[in-house]
Amino acid sequence: MAEKKLLLPPEEELQEFFVRTASGPGGQNVNKTSTAVRLVYRFMESDFLSDTVKERLRNMLGGDKDFISILARESRSLPANREAARERLSNLLKTAFKEPKKRKATKPTKASIEKRLAKKSRRSEIKAGRRASFDD
Repeated sequence: MAEKKLLLPPEEELQEFFVRTASGPGGQNVNKTSTAVRLVYRFMESDFLSDTVKERLRNMLGGDKDFISILARESRSLPANREAARERLSNLLKTAFKEPKKRKATKPTKASIEKRLAKKSRRSEIKAGRRASFDD
């Protein structure tokens, strides 16, 4: 099986917290073991990312956050949840590293303009037919 290449910041920039959760797989086991993982990455303080990538991440997260917090609790095992959290962070960072495509302005085709105008005139005729006529 080919190993996935994860894009992750240096380990010292990541904070991990192990928490108990009362939901997810594990039955009664989740009430007594801390298998869920909360991974926190303060990307605005990081030297790993460029300023443009930091801004892209900030925009992706809503505009005012300066950290990423990921909770992984899909599995009963702590190592599996650690891996899941790192994988999600890696996917988020890969998305932020991609340069967004520039939008090219396009004009509507002649056919689409004519179709729109024809639709408008048909609609206008329908509405005009509903008006009360005053014949003297």
